[in-house]
Amino acid sequence: MQVKIENSWREKLSSEFNKPYFEELTTFIKNECATKTIYPPENLIFSAFDLCPFEKIKVVIIGQDPYHGIGQANGLCFSVSDGIKSPPSLQNIFKEIQTDIGTTPPQTGNLQRWAKQGIMMLNAVLTVESGKPGSHQNKGWETFTDAVIKTISKEKEKIVFILWGNFAINKKNLIDSQKHLILTAAHPSPFSCYKGFFGCKHFSKTNNYLIYNILSPIIW
Repeated sequence: MQVKIENSWREKLSSEFNKPYFEELTTFIKNECATKTIYPPENLIFSAFDLCPFEKIKVVIIGQDPYHGIGQANGLCFSVSDGIKSPPSLQNIFKEIQTDIGTTPPQTGNLQRWAKQGIMMLNAVLTVESGKPGSHQNKGWETFTDAVIKTISKEKEKIVFILWGNFAINKKNLIDSQKHLILTAAHPSPFSCYKGFFGCKHFSKTNNYLIYNILSPIIW
């Protein structure tokens, strides 16, 4: 795996790339790609960074790991590639947006349009083996993405962190709540969406916070 990542992120994370854990992770991913089908494609692994340079971040959404089905994962949490049916969690996200702010669900589940507006759509684990959810957990990605969250928290101000589900909520201790807005709710999965995701109004709350801080709101 070659680390091809947007320049501002390469500068911010340069120390991570040289650490032993990242070298081991790189070797692991390279070997996996040589013998198995890995998602997302290698050129999209760092899409969350490439589409949202460090200086443009306004919102961070934290996911767990990529979709493991054919053609789904595109490097952004909860997002799928064009032409792929939106998974249930993403359908529920669109339902909440419609209830919250009245926006009609889009025809595509590709959320690149969010990333380009300053939403860092970060999975804690950036790769997965086809058909095997969670297969690349505990290989080093979590150490890397925790460092990403800490860097954003430390070096930025007035960022909205959106944490859905216990996995993401457990990242709260990496974020300075005095400098940033942290929004938490149940995961949008069909198994938990009625336990606090529906009705969370995170999309209007995000825009209200951005507007209050003289930042442009997100076009959801």
